[in-house]
Amino acid sequence: MFLFKSQVPVEFTGERGGEISDCEEECNHTWIVSAGDGIARESSPFINSAEMDRGNMYEGKNMALFEEEMDSNPMVSSLLNKLANYTNLTQGVVEHEADEDTKRKEVKVPRMGTFIGVYLPCLQNILGVILFLRLTWIVGTAGVLESFIIVFMCCACTMLTAISMSAIATNGVVPAGGSYYMISRSLGPEFGGAVGLCFYLGTTFAGAMYILGTIEILLTYISPSAAIFKAEDGGEETEAMLNNMRVYGTCIIILMAVVVFVGVKYVNKLALVFLACVILSIIAIYAGVIKTAFDPPDFPICLLGNRTLSKRSFDICAKFTESNNETKTTTLWRLFCSSSLHNATCDDYFSLNNVTEIQGIPGIMSGVLIDNLWSAYSEKGSIVEKKDQPSVSGSEDMKIGGRPYVFTDIMTYFTMLVGIYFPSVTGIMAGSNRSGDLKDAQKSIPTGTILAISTTSFIYLSCIVLFGACIEGVILRDKFGEAVNGNLVVGTLAWPSPWVIVIGSFFSTCGAGLQSLTGAPRLLQAIARDGIVPFIQVFGHGKANGEPTWALLLTAGICEIGILIASLDSVAPILSMFFLMCYMFVNLACAVQTLLRTPNWRPRFKYYHWTLSFLGMSLCLALMFICSWYYALIAMLIAGCIYKYIEYRGAEKEWGDGIRGLSLNAARYALLRVEDGPPHTKNWRPQLLVLLNLDCEQLVKHPRLLSFTSQLKAGKGLTIVGSVLQGTYLDKCTETQKAEENVKALMAVEKTKGFCQIVVSPSFRDGISHLIQSAGLGGMKHNTVLMAWPQSWKRTENHFSWKNFVDTVRETTAAQQALLVAKNIDLFPTNQERFTEGNIDVWWIVHDGGMLMLLPFLLRQHKVWRKCKMRIFTVAQMDDNSIQMKKDLQMFLYHLRLNAEVEVVEMFENDISAFTYEKTLMMEQRSQMLKQMQLSKNEREREAQLIHDRNTASHLTPAVKASVAASVPEKVQMTWTKEKFVAEKHKNKDTNVSGFKDIFNMKPEWGNLNQSNVRRMHTAVKLNGVVLNKSQHAQLVLLNMPGPPKNRKGDENYMEFLEVLTEGLDRVLLVRGSGREVITIYS
Repeated sequence: MFLFKSQVPVEFTGERGGEISDCEEECNHTWIVSAGDGIARESSPFINSAEMDRGNMYEGKNMALFEEEMDSNPMVSSLLNKLANYTNLTQGVVEHEADEDTKRKEVKVPRMGTFIGVYLPCLQNILGVILFLRLTWIVGTAGVLESFIIVFMCCACTMLTAISMSAIATNGVVPAGGSYYMISRSLGPEFGGAVGLCFYLGTTFAGAMYILGTIEILLTYISPSAAIFKAEDGGEETEAMLNNMRVYGTCIIILMAVVVFVGVKYVNKLALVFLACVILSIIAIYAGVIKTAFDPPDFPICLLGNRTLSKRSFDICAKFTESNNETKTTTLWRLFCSSSLHNATCDDYFSLNNVTEIQGIPGIMSGVLIDNLWSAYSEKGSIVEKKDQPSVSGSEDMKIGGRPYVFTDIMTYFTMLVGIYFPSVTGIMAGSNRSGDLKDAQKSIPTGTILAISTTSFIYLSCIVLFGACIEGVILRDKFGEAVNGNLVVGTLAWPSPWVIVIGSFFSTCGAGLQSLTGAPRLLQAIARDGIVPFIQVFGHGKANGEPTWALLLTAGICEIGILIASLDSVAPILSMFFLMCYMFVNLACAVQTLLRTPNWRPRFKYYHWTLSFLGMSLCLALMFICSWYYALIAMLIAGCIYKYIEYRGAEKEWGDGIRGLSLNAARYALLRVEDGPPHTKNWRPQLLVLLNLDCEQLVKHPRLLSFTSQLKAGKGLTIVGSVLQGTYLDKCTETQKAEENVKALMAVEKTKGFCQIVVSPSFRDGISHLIQSAGLGGMKHNTVLMAWPQSWKRTENHFSWKNFVDTVRETTAAQQALLVAKNIDLFPTNQERFTEGNIDVWWIVHDGGMLMLLPFLLRQHKVWRKCKMRIFTVAQMDDNSIQMKKDLQMFLYHLRLNAEVEVVEMFENDISAFTYEKTLMMEQRSQMLKQMQLSKNEREREAQLIHDRNTASHLTPAVKASVAASVPEKVQMTWTKEKFVAEKHKNKDTNVSGFKDIFNMKPEWGNLNQSNVRRMHTAVKLNGVVLNKSQHAQLVLLNMPGPPKNRKGDENYMEFLEVLTEGLDRVLLVRGSGREVITIYS
């Protein structure tokens, strides 16, 4: 048994033993060889890698049978070796500082497990600013029950999304980009780009929210004296605070952008420090709750009646104080009265109500939970009041704006609180974004993410109950802790000190802001580098080490918009929209993939179901509109605009996405539903098979045919553009590909939406026959064939000769398909031209099912023909009442809802002109000469030219001109039926016979002509004269196309008849109906 010899890899040049294989030579396969790190690329991780086995020439006989395959397909042993050595790139930025001294030689082996790699990052991203700054206020405002509902809804939404995300993340390797990668590869580039940019905007606004939270903690709880803008009046405090936010926020965002630009690695290293701050803060909260059970902290609240007073302006909660047996008024007295004297004029409410002091944190055993169960929504500027406290209403003559009450700064209601709270549960994608750093991503991502959501959900839900059970309601509703000396409300509960929470929350929000400014530019860079959104491709560039410099600048600019809004409560709903939209599409991606049951959908995470994904998607959509219906509409509008932009202008990507699979499934379902038989007349529309001619370089000979196709597509039917190459497919595979590319490129230029089908056949005629028979699928088959008139049909060396043309006419008739033949197609307008006036003339000779009526209507829907008027000419015989025919036709068009001018043309029977006989004689002579004399190619061309010259000479004979003029009456009639023809024949028999005798006396050789040909030529000549008389200047003339003769011997004569019929007209469309009705008067 021979063994495979080990080979030294050599550079592959496309040769094998000195010659290239046929398929490689003809199909121009390009083998991409990348010298580098050996990392498999996303498009083809394992198979078809260019460097794989290209240099290995197996000489053993065991596999000799497969030696032809080894150039393009790897051996199984080689494939398994590649799989074993495969690692995908580590996520995150390639640090310039780390790579300055050493170049990357091999990919770092991922070492992180579930806890460090997924659980903690998710925990850090989920827990944050809302927990410390707003959760107590939400509990106090909405009550424990409604707050529980809010948190449960949001946590259920993220849990369902995590289940869907786990299924997607474990269905193969998830490279850089995280959620963007998952959505784009599952739902396609349009959805991926739209949702990816929305996720980017959400992450950017999250950075703004964290920065605003950082400033709020700094200016409210750490150093209130650092405020630049001071409130002179109590009512101006909110505006002053917003201005401080804007100034400090702008400074901090510049500082953070510089930090991110200079050294991202420090941000990543400090992540654990920020996480430690969050965890210590939460532990301090739980410790404080336990302590309240036996030793509640001393945080007294001052109440005037049932109104809460702000302790920022006074220190003693009383109207009077006893000092040295003397009663003195307090600072509080002076705030409500005109002076410090006992007889001063005081506020009515102040005079009627007592000042009392209660404990702000009575403790978990106090039973305050019952009071905090229900909601206490309020209007903006209302006073925070304790419900069960006795109070006497005053006259309220004086303004309360300057009084030291605790006021609400915004109007509160349930849906607004949902929007403010939701950002606190975002951050569940942190684990999936680091999939490349994990030992076993497909195990760690589901476990870590779901555990993190479970943990944070428990923390949030338990905090709601504990806050409601430990803290007095008025303190909970005091957003900025004014009643507790400006302390952070949740800090008052913490043990050992409120500063644990203040400092911890400050660092955690600051770190979260840095993380957002680090992550958002990289997400934008990933989208830009995918090339699906052309206008953001500039943001894919950066520093030499890959740092997204331009993306960072854009992110800082967008973040500044959030800073200028300045209110954390206003920014939170904005980013809620974007995150909810992202989560909604993650659920949609999982549901689509599950329902499609594509073979590649094999997630390792098994605990998912399409109903859960659908429920998650519905919940996300509901939460979007619950939070803010107008923000939801704006976010959806932004995503929709990006989607349509990518669809029309973006680069086409084939990622095997679910939407493509969904389209295939829907197409299959629709095809099965569509009946294989013909549709009802009301649903009929021209389904076109366009037959194109290609030149020797596989370029389209008549591009205007595709322009005309686009103009006809107001019916929105199927379009199949087909062509035939002569030869065998094995020999013509390269030409076939080139032809298909050329046709598709022209279809794109002409905006012809349809399918391209190139057929290779030994004979041109058989190829056309195959297209007519087999193009289309099921009910989506063509019913109309569009082709160009063969201008050079008299040249016998032309592939598309008159024989092929006539056979095509016969085959479309046999297949019960309509036929449209465009004569002088190169004179037809392009899609850029516009006819400002003119007519589309329809010559309705025989009833073809209404095709002649329908086509002008469809054409006039297009902007090229929109200003053209439609005129219909029909024929009356001598026995017909032309006036009544005109009225009937007008009524018929009225019922068809078509606007057109009607003219009935009468054509009387008269003698056959000498010109007609000359035409017929020339035609038969040419035919006989070609049959009897087997002429060479050059001789045939000379003969054809000679006959053409003789025909031209006959045109120029004055006698013939006079004869033609005599043969064209002013009124022409042209409906031929068998009965009427026989009647006319007998009626004028004697006249005709005498007339024939007179003519035969003129030229003896005319008597030997085939009388059938003479009659046909007579019709063609007369009708051509009439059409020229009426429609010579029309923009387009539509004519009934006569059928070919049953006797095949007269095929060449048939071409001559059609040539004569349309002679002298610029643009002609010959129409041959399929024999079925295509237009109806019924609705």
